[in-house]
Amino acid sequence: AGSGKSTVAKIIAKKIGIEYVDSGAVYRAITKKMLDRGIKIDDYTRIEKFLEKITIELKNGEVFIDNENISPFLRIKEVTETVSPVSSNISVRKRVNRFLNEYSRNISIIMDGRDIGTVVFPDADYKFYLDASIEIRAERRFAEKDTDMTLEQIKESIGKRDENDKNKTFGALKIASNAIYLDTTNLNIDEVVEYILKTIKYNGVES
Repeated sequence: AGSGKSTVAKIIAKKIGIEYVDSGAVYRAITKKMLDRGIKIDDYTRIEKFLEKITIELKNGEVFIDNENISPFLRIKEVTETVSPVSSNISVRKRVNRFLNEYSRNISIIMDGRDIGTVVFPDADYKFYLDASIEIRAERRFAEKDTDMTLEQIKESIGKRDENDKNKTFGALKIASNAIYLDTTNLNIDEVVEYILKTIKYNGVES
């Protein structure tokens, strides 16, 4: 979180003319719907039934569940505090991964997320692992002004999320063996974008 992956991915998607997909947004959307319906994160039976019935759609970069646009609510505090344990649920991860694979079956995409290069798309053409210091990541997330959390709350949340994500039994945060590691702490967005475009040998212009 806060390494710049989403911002960079969106810019590169525009430059090379393919679709950007935020896998984390799908998890957040599911989390929001679970909160709305009062589904507890340890109520596995109810979660299974919920996942079987919902429809997930992506339209113009926004996430719809059961035809409801959830995107305006993805960064509220309640979702941010709950999304990590929800996304730890194996059934949730399998449901989201199935959706992402089906959605991208016949199109080229650029996607960011914790296990995209290791679990969801192990055969992706290019993989990049973006990182940065926790202080910088918290400042970046705070500057986006799309959350009602304070800077200290964001920093604490990111720290907890890092620890949780790295120790998940399924879909843990890992660096894929063939991924390129890039520390963005001292790099601006343009520098990161330029590095990635050079790496994939793209010399085109914005679409």
